[in-house]
Amino acid sequence: MKEQKGKIGIREYVAIILLTVGVKLSDDTPAIIIEHVDSALWIVPLLIGLLSFIPIYLLIKVITTYKNKNLHDVILHLFGRYLGVVISLGLLLMGTASLIVDSAVYVDILGTMYYTETPSIIIYCVLVAICAYGGKKGLEQIGSVAWLVLFYVKISLLMALILTLRNSNLSFMFPILGSGGWEIIKESTSHISIYGDFFYLGLIAPYLTSAKVFKKGTLLALLIITIELSLSFLIYIFLFDYPSLKMLNYPYHEIIRYISVGFLTNIETFFLPIWLLAAFVRFSFYLYLISLFLGGIFNIKNFEYLIPTIATIIVIIGMVPESPTFTIFFLRERLLYIISPLFIILPCLMWLLAKIKGDLKHEKDTKS
Repeated sequence: MKEQKGKIGIREYVAIILLTVGVKLSDDTPAIIIEHVDSALWIVPLLIGLLSFIPIYLLIKVITTYKNKNLHDVILHLFGRYLGVVISLGLLLMGTASLIVDSAVYVDILGTMYYTETPSIIIYCVLVAICAYGGKKGLEQIGSVAWLVLFYVKISLLMALILTLRNSNLSFMFPILGSGGWEIIKESTSHISIYGDFFYLGLIAPYLTSAKVFKKGTLLALLIITIELSLSFLIYIFLFDYPSLKMLNYPYHEIIRYISVGFLTNIETFFLPIWLLAAFVRFSFYLYLISLFLGGIFNIKNFEYLIPTIATIIVIIGMVPESPTFTIFFLRERLLYIISPLFIILPCLMWLLAKIKGDLKHEKDTKS
């Protein structure tokens, strides 16, 4: 693969993570989680964050042991050429499937809540075309844009949540444990792949300015996102109560359509463009990751040129479901169930193999 000319620092790296994982509070993630936990919705991100820490930390430990190697290179080193390629292909297929489903969710949001008269194919093509253009610009440009828009995205989110507090009912958070502690643990474990994006961040580790940036940036972003998702979900509970929230596919967008400031109505016209900026950054980065992964597996140097083809395939497959709202919801939930065990097991297995090979010991010797 052809390496990028420059590298990104911790602020661009953290900004990318916050805009790719953090914006999941605005899609159907709350609707998927709340089905079995009721008013304990806000506890699940906290528990997922705690459960994710171990595999993420082990992944960081392994990736930073091998200098100038990305996730695919490390997998080949640890599992061997043939098994490593099979594992990487499996990860690539799961990443592509997630990208297709997630992009279809965003098209459904735009088509059902904002541009109801516009055909879905038009929305899909415009969304993916813009993101393909952004992805082809490279990691440096994606990081720069992510850092530039991060402030506006987070301020708009904060404003939206604060403006809803006046109509909130704090008693809706009771019972605190919702449908029970066991259900919370079960849902948290089975949906841990909501943070699965962190695993794929190993692909860009060589493009960061240092190993410390990868370690500190990843853990800092994990902490911020966990708190952000938990607080957002708690405010959703305060505003809607869990029986009503179960009937909403996209509670964040219901919020920005619900709030008003004085005589100002249709205030979603302020929040929507900023949310779209975050969406463009998110899917530009996803397209870049998929093309980078594909280029690594098949030894394609100029992997950025794969992005238009990948984008076209995503649109074609993403438009297949006949009843997108229900089908996509079902597919995303099944995908989370499938990926979650892998997100827990694979980093632990990689760390164990690195330990057996003695590579982690070499890292300690180098530091000493």
